[in-house]
Amino acid sequence: METRGGYPMNAGSPMNLGVNPMNLISPMNSGQGGLRIPPAMQQNLGYRLMASGASPYHQRQGMPPGRGMPMPGMGPVPGPSYGSGMPMRPGMLQQGMDPFRKRLLQQQQHHGMHNQRRGIKRRKMADKILPQRIRELVPESQAYMDLLAFERKLDQTIARKRMEIQEAIKKPITQKRKLRIYISNTYTPAKPEGDEAEKVATWELRVEGKLLEDPGKQKRKFSSFFKSLVIELDKELYGPDNHLVEWHRMPTTQETDGFQVKRPGDVNVKCTVLLMLDHQPPQYKLDPRLARLLGVHTQTRANIMQALWLYIKNNKLQDSHEKEHINCNRYFRQVFNCNRMRFSEIPMKLAGLLQHPDPIIINHMISHAECVDPNDQKKTACYDIDVEVDDPLKGQMSSFLSSTTNQQEIAALEVKIHETIESINHLKTQRDFMLSFSNNPQEFIQDWLKSQCQDLKLMTDTVGNPEAERRTEFYEEPWAQEAVGRYIFSKVQQRRQELEQVLGIRLT
Repeated sequence: METRGGYPMNAGSPMNLGVNPMNLISPMNSGQGGLRIPPAMQQNLGYRLMASGASPYHQRQGMPPGRGMPMPGMGPVPGPSYGSGMPMRPGMLQQGMDPFRKRLLQQQQHHGMHNQRRGIKRRKMADKILPQRIRELVPESQAYMDLLAFERKLDQTIARKRMEIQEAIKKPITQKRKLRIYISNTYTPAKPEGDEAEKVATWELRVEGKLLEDPGKQKRKFSSFFKSLVIELDKELYGPDNHLVEWHRMPTTQETDGFQVKRPGDVNVKCTVLLMLDHQPPQYKLDPRLARLLGVHTQTRANIMQALWLYIKNNKLQDSHEKEHINCNRYFRQVFNCNRMRFSEIPMKLAGLLQHPDPIIINHMISHAECVDPNDQKKTACYDIDVEVDDPLKGQMSSFLSSTTNQQEIAALEVKIHETIESINHLKTQRDFMLSFSNNPQEFIQDWLKSQCQDLKLMTDTVGNPEAERRTEFYEEPWAQEAVGRYIFSKVQQRRQELEQVLGIRLT
């Protein structure tokens, strides 16, 4: 028996290493890339591809750690994967397995699935980075790594800005605009020849308005700016029960573009229009003493509390030992009527110092055309007031946060980048495979056969080394005589126990 490279060679050997090893490589364009193994060799050596999992055997140059032999162009072969579970003997039913092995198999499968899910989570973090060896082979790939670093900084900046927008959008974002109010009246003289209703002269008062230079597409109704509207007419002309016209906002109120009042009369009428703005969030008017102290006249409750805290901080009114107490100065004592108070008492004490803001008062004269100009029956007066409206920027920020179009496009590009990097890594593995084969084909195939033999032993649960045990030199080792003696002694003891059980006696 002759050997070459540690492997027996005889006439019946399924492989002849004298043949040119390159003849074993199939063309890359044939669709059967990788090594072409004869059927006899597949049957004798238990040929199987290493699809995935760690291998405890020799690692060849050009192969990534924890991988079996990569075979370019060939898919995975059906069968149990190495490292992901306990191999089963062919033809053995799972019900007949040892309970310990069955439990161990389930645990290993569970860990394998857990590691697979964990690998999917790590995919987004590491799969976009090119390995160092690829960067050494292709120096131009450093530009991609620079873009990757810039993208990381850009993502951090965008995430920070999104958080700032989310915080800013929680607060009211408003801007001051001019609301022009039009107050007009028309006069209808009496007609003696007309109906009963036309025999009495009447006038009609209209209160309307609109925002100046409103860029919004949807125009706000005039009534949406106010909480209430009161028109007070001359009490001497219309009596104490009919001189007030009131409108107050209710939960079911429908917005309107204006208000109109119609009354009988043919003389000039003095009227007062009181408009109460609908502030969102609500605003309050401070007590005059507290307003002079804080420099705030009408503001929201949050801004009043902030101004109060700034005054306490700037004047060092907080107790140095008991931080929850405030030592009132002479101005605070005049406003709150106490020498010392807790921070928790401020909202309750402040509630008695807040009032509803003052209404907007407009004095108007309802004049009749006969008294002024017979050719002009309509008189209009204009008034401009400042109102707060939602800043259009708030809508843009909300649409930016809720928009998913860009995110979907970015996610699609991310998938393309991952697929490209995976393709590059696969091509690098194929290159290393071919390069290691071209450097030393004979040693490469021998190492591969060693790996396949180890895989075959793992698949079939083979104990020992059948290749070495079939040689006579194996039994000429120094340990052979002692092993034979131990084997004979164990057989004698086993036979003796069987005889004792049959005869029911104990041999001495």
